[in-house]
Amino acid sequence: MTSIAEISDEPKFTIKAVCDQTGILPVTLRAWERRHAVLKPHRSENRYRLYSEQDVALLLWLKNRLDSGVTISVAANELHGMLANNIWPEAVLPTPSASKFTPKMPPDEYARTLYDALVHHNEVRAGEIFNEIFSGFDLMNLCTQVLSPALVMIGEDWYTGKISVTTEHFASAFIRGKLLSAFQNFPTRRGSSYILVGCGPDEQHEIGSLMMATLLRSDGYRVEYLGPDVPVDDLIDYAHYEHPQMIILASSMESSAVELKNVQAKLQRLRPVPIFGYGGAAFVIKPSLRQEIPGIFLGETMPEAIEHVHQLLKKSR
Repeated sequence: MTSIAEISDEPKFTIKAVCDQTGILPVTLRAWERRHAVLKPHRSENRYRLYSEQDVALLLWLKNRLDSGVTISVAANELHGMLANNIWPEAVLPTPSASKFTPKMPPDEYARTLYDALVHHNEVRAGEIFNEIFSGFDLMNLCTQVLSPALVMIGEDWYTGKISVTTEHFASAFIRGKLLSAFQNFPTRRGSSYILVGCGPDEQHEIGSLMMATLLRSDGYRVEYLGPDVPVDDLIDYAHYEHPQMIILASSMESSAVELKNVQAKLQRLRPVPIFGYGGAAFVIKPSLRQEIPGIFLGETMPEAIEHVHQLLKKSR
């Protein structure tokens, strides 16, 4: 991630523009400046406050700390302590669609443009595209209409030999990194429904699971992302102590999907018993697998799966 120290400190934004970008009310921003000295905006010749991109980044960092449960006093003291030791916090990604950016292209063209940048290993251009789509689309459309189609094109080209394994790994690692950063920047709400999300045993294709974890955390759930290749017995032991309301595992390969057969039976030993949901390409390609795996198949598409989770947790409450 980018250190806030690396972001431009050139004053150029009015207080209205800053509040539009951050979602912080003007009266709140002025109070933070007056009581906690979190910013020292530049004064233009006509005495208007002007803020820099660095100021916006600091405000987003503070807002993220507040969303995680700390007070503004604590967050401001943390910031002053870091800066006093010449330590700058890392920039926080803004919430999707929080800015006023209007997409320059439809989603399918962004998918193609992102694909082109990634297969040419142009990380700078890919980063610029990601910043545009993150600002211009809501998170669901970003995942389903831009990132997923780009990944499908990359996967097909790898399968047919048009691109190398190295290129496929580079592209997947780039998208995984961006999603993981977004996931970690959404606040963890301790009082909300607790969900564990990961991949079935031996399953290494994790981006679909990471998308689901990010979407669910953005919806306000307390989500832990467990990554690829989650051993069933270790998962059961962890759930025994942590008491999640729901566990979600995904498999794109049939060999991984069949490893989920005993999950539901093992979860029945826990009290309370968590809801077990599953999905992934294996269950779409071979629908008969759904009859072999006890639990709840969440759906063939990401929007369907997310809505199914909402309904299951609402019902359980």
